[in-house]
Amino acid sequence: MDSAKRERLESKGWKVGNAVDFLNLSPEEVLLIEIKLALADSLRKRRQKRMTQAQLAEKLKSSQPRVARAECGDASVSIELLVRAMLATGATPKDIGKAIAVAGKGGNPLPEA
Repeated sequence: MDSAKRERLESKGWKVGNAVDFLNLSPEEVLLIEIKLALADSLRKRRQKRMTQAQLAEKLKSSQPRVARAECGDASVSIELLVRAMLATGATPKDIGKAIAVAGKGGNPLPEA
């Protein structure tokens, strides 16, 4: 958001910030979200090269919509499912570690409120 727009909103009484401020997230909560998003992104990229969502769902004994939710980082999806799905695509523990290591390096992934 440009500074002029921010100033206009604040002059009208609006509080301007980002999702972290709005949700009052701790640094640990932000990092956990970043880890889930990094795993979800890595899963999506790996899966697209190897199989369909339906094929991955079958390997996981899950459903295609569940795989789709995992790939977009839906809050209802556990880190355990993300790791299991990564392993089902042939990822190694080292690959998973690399995906997690990306978290926290790209700044705040949460959009401004």
